[in-house]
Amino acid sequence: MRLSAIRSFAASLAALALALPVLAQEDPLPSWNEGAAKTAILEFVDKVTAEGAPTYVAPEDRIATFDNDGTLWVEHPIYTQLVFALDRVKQLAPEHPEWATTQPFQAVLEQDVKALAEAGEKGLMEIIGATHGGMTTEAFEAEVTDWIATARDPRWNKPYTGLVYQPMLELMDYLRANGFETYIVSGGGIEFMRPWTQAVYGVPPQNVVGSSIKTEYKVVDGKGVLMRLPEINFVDDKAGKPVGILSHIGKRPIAAFGNSDGDYQMLEYTTLGAEGARLGMIVHHTDAAREYAYDRDTHIGRLDKAMDDAPKQGWVLIDMAKDWKTVFPE
Repeated sequence: MRLSAIRSFAASLAALALALPVLAQEDPLPSWNEGAAKTAILEFVDKVTAEGAPTYVAPEDRIATFDNDGTLWVEHPIYTQLVFALDRVKQLAPEHPEWATTQPFQAVLEQDVKALAEAGEKGLMEIIGATHGGMTTEAFEAEVTDWIATARDPRWNKPYTGLVYQPMLELMDYLRANGFETYIVSGGGIEFMRPWTQAVYGVPPQNVVGSSIKTEYKVVDGKGVLMRLPEINFVDDKAGKPVGILSHIGKRPIAAFGNSDGDYQMLEYTTLGAEGARLGMIVHHTDAAREYAYDRDTHIGRLDKAMDDAPKQGWVLIDMAKDWKTVFPE
């Protein structure tokens, strides 16, 4: 080999050595371990963004939907919005002396977990109605904003917005960088999420789909306002999720991310019988040390049918313990 060729080869090696750290820094999903889940995401995005390829999807049709509780932030041992509602019961109790002897409010005030559980879904709806209604939408937004800024999870002593999943934040950023529009489609309350999703997830209020209570328009003191009524309007869970997607987004997603059987129909609507490249993924909580481990035997975020059907539906299970280098933002 000539000296000039040797020098050229050495220079190429040096350039490659310098480039390797840069290439490593360009990993769009640095909190994900190498494996089937990360590969599925990268390959899917490559397919739908490769112009001229048969799998190419125009940017206006790159719709990705995300469940919130258990998919983007912690949902155990109790939904964050339910914590908010219980705190509201205690806050409003002086204005409602009858609650001291009326279930399910008595159970909340006495911290009687057994009685609260026995109240079931009906009791929960009563609590939501009493704590989320009877005010303008602006007043409710202010209540949520104040609470989310100060409330802290007892296990980690962190704000609830600090218990979002770093790998999922990276995933949302990666999708948006590749022309996707990201939406939250959650069983949680739409007006509970909208005040903070932009700051936490980069998802603007108009891209949030959720459960709602009834509202009515009124003119109060010369100002047009929307009043929140103590009645449930729409539940954005299970079969309600595709309905919510259609009414709010107007397009079928090409990617959907969930964590429980409550997300089954959203994943199915996204992938079943649909043409072109599709991606359905399920966060499987397998990490009791860094977060929680649960699936079939839980009343919060139960994952049973969706886990069984994932292989035949082509959905990818994200193993939290194996697939994520880190869980929460540093």
